Amino acid sequence: QVQLVESGGGLVQAGGSLRLSCAASGSIFSLMGWYRQAPGKQRELVGMITSEGGAIYADSVKGRFTISRDNAKNTVYLQVNSLKPEDTAVYYCYARTTVLNSYWGQGTQVTVSS
Repeated sequence: QVQLVESGGGLVQAGGSLRLSCAASGSIFSLMGWYRQAPGKQRELVGMITSEGGAIYADSVKGRFTISRDNAKNTVYLQVNSLKPEDTAVYYCYARTTVLNSYWGQGTQVTVSS
């Protein structure tokens, strides 16, 4: 059974930082990453990272957010720096297996106060 368990969200002032973690279990994941959904908006891609370490980011977070992963621990991280109020959202972990099955975490709230 595949499980994705996120942690690390919270309330932070603008300009602050957080580190989100997502521990995955139950399969081997070729692709892992993060999406976010703000109130009243569609879920959007934040960034993705392959098992080889190649990463892509949404333009809105480039230079501020960094994705990394520990393959031995099946864990993906999202370091979020220079946070802005518009980064406020529920952040969801995403993982795709080598046979292209996709899974989602339960989400972790990030709230940035101005």
